Amino acid sequence: MTNVSSFRHLDELQPWNDRQHLLECIAATVETPDVMTFTFKSDRDGWFRYLPGQFVTLELPVTPDDPVMRTYTLSSSPSRPFAVAVTVKAQATSIGTRWMFENVRPGTKLKAFGPLGDFSFVRHPGAKYLFISAGSGVTPMMSMTRWFADCAPGTDVAFVHCARKPEDILFRAELQALSAQMPNLSLGFIVEGHGPHNAWHGLRGRIDAAMLPLLASDFRERTVFCCGPEPFMRGVRGLLEAAGFPMGQYHEESFQPAAAPAAEELAIRAGGGTDGEQASASATVSFTMAGKQALCPPGQTILQTARKAGVRIGAACEGGICGTCRVMKVSGQVEMNHQGGILDEEVDEGYILACCSRPIGDVAIEA
Repeated sequence: MTNVSSFRHLDELQPWNDRQHLLECIAATVETPDVMTFTFKSDRDGWFRYLPGQFVTLELPVTPDDPVMRTYTLSSSPSRPFAVAVTVKAQATSIGTRWMFENVRPGTKLKAFGPLGDFSFVRHPGAKYLFISAGSGVTPMMSMTRWFADCAPGTDVAFVHCARKPEDILFRAELQALSAQMPNLSLGFIVEGHGPHNAWHGLRGRIDAAMLPLLASDFRERTVFCCGPEPFMRGVRGLLEAAGFPMGQYHEESFQPAAAPAAEELAIRAGGGTDGEQASASATVSFTMAGKQALCPPGQTILQTARKAGVRIGAACEGGICGTCRVMKVSGQVEMNHQGGILDEEVDEGYILACCSRPIGDVAIEA
C-alpha cells in the first residue's frame, strides 16, 4: 500500500489533504454480486486521519464535463492509517456506483472530499454499544468495530445486522473472526428469507419488539448507532421509542437536507425588523470566477442561486453533511445551517457550504 521507504521515514509523512491530494485505488474486491470494496491510498506518500464511522465524497468522472458526486461511508479503520476503503452497493438505478464497478481498478485516481461526519462513537461515547444496521449500512459499524478490535478489544458491543438473504450478510466471516478476539462482541444476524439451498438456523423476518431483547437484553442501557435505508431506520426509531429507550442515546447516519430557517428569522438575525420589509428583499450573489451576478430570494441557498445563474458548484448530499459544495466567501454574510460538513478552521478561513448557506445581504462567492 505504501512504499517500503515510507516506513523508514514515518516522521516525514504528512496526513492526506483533500485540497492537495487524490485517492489512488490499490484494490477492488467483489463482496457480493452487487457490492464491492474499493481500497485507496494517497497519490503521495502519506497517511489518513479520520474518526471511525466518517465518510468521504468521491468525484466520479462519469462524463468528462459533468462529474457526479457520491458520498460513501468508510468501512476501514483509522487504526490502519495508510489506506482507506469504501464498501458500496450498486442499485439497479445507480449511475455513479455502477461507474465505479465498471471503471475503478488499481491505479485509478479520484478526487475526494473529507473525511467528515458526526456518526462515530468518538463523538457520542457510551459505556457499551448497540449497532443496528441493514444492507450496506453496515459500513460505519465495521469501521468502528475494526477500530475496537485493534485498539480496545474489551469494548462491549452488541452488533445486529439485517439482510435479505444469508449470502447478503456483508463481512459475516470477518465479524465471526473478530468475535473470537473481542470477548464482549455479540453478533446477531437477521434475514428476511432464504432459498432451499441456503441452510439458515438463525433469526428470520424483520427486527421487532420480540427480537430486540433476544439480541441485546440490556438494550436500554446501551448507546445505539443505526444505519440503513430510511424506512429501516424509521422502523428502528419507532421500535426503540415504543420500548421506552432514552432517545438521547440514539444516533443514526442520515443524509436528510438541513431545514431552511424562515425568511423572517433571517431578517432578524441580519438586524432587520419583523414587519417583512427586509425579509422580502432579495440579496445579490456575485460569483467572482464566473463573472456573474444573480438575485437570491429570502430562504434560497447559494447553491440554488448558482444553479439558476448557470454557475456550477459541485454538490452531493445537499444537506450540509458531505462538504462537497465548500466554496470561499469573499465578502458579505450568510446564515449557514450545516450538519458537520465543514470544519471550524475552514469557516475561520472564510469557507462556507453553498447547499445550506443563505445570504444575509449581498455576498460575493469564489465560484
